[in-house]
Amino acid sequence: MMARSAATLITHPFHVITLRSMVQFIGRESKYCGLCDSIVTIYREEGILGFFAGLIPRLLGDIISLWLCNSLAYLVNTYALDSGVSTMNEMKSYSQAVTGFFASMLTYPFVLVSNLMAVNNRGLAGGSPPYSPIYTSWIDCWCMLQKEGNMSRGNSLFFRKVPFGKTYCCDLRMLI
Repeated sequence: MMARSAATLITHPFHVITLRSMVQFIGRESKYCGLCDSIVTIYREEGILGFFAGLIPRLLGDIISLWLCNSLAYLVNTYALDSGVSTMNEMKSYSQAVTGFFASMLTYPFVLVSNLMAVNNRGLAGGSPPYSPIYTSWIDCWCMLQKEGNMSRGNSLFFRKVPFGKTYCCDLRMLI
């Protein structure tokens, strides 16, 4: 858990730069051009804390995902799998992969909130109204997404929630 948290802490500034570079495509902006320029821009505008925008929900999601994945894998390997099976190691690796997928699905809202907070109100069109509301904190973002029923927004490559009046319906979109 400590190693995973340290890795997240070290890589998060690069994650922020990557997200902002992608989001600037929405407004056809060129605020973040390259690694060095992005580092200078973030430091000049926001200081050192700008590199850690959205870190708390990302860390929480990683820790919960890790615990959930390992706990579920332990339960499956201990109680559900027959120890007499000749391919026991192979079955354990499959159970680890399946529980990892399940844990990532359950903790996706943390990833979503972290990504939204990394770009929110940072001078990019994609992180400002009308594309995105301004959130005061990651908890505010979480509550607003939950109230709107958007906690799984963007979770699937094929099935997307699309506004349809006051309700949401799922549609199958082709990848371009």
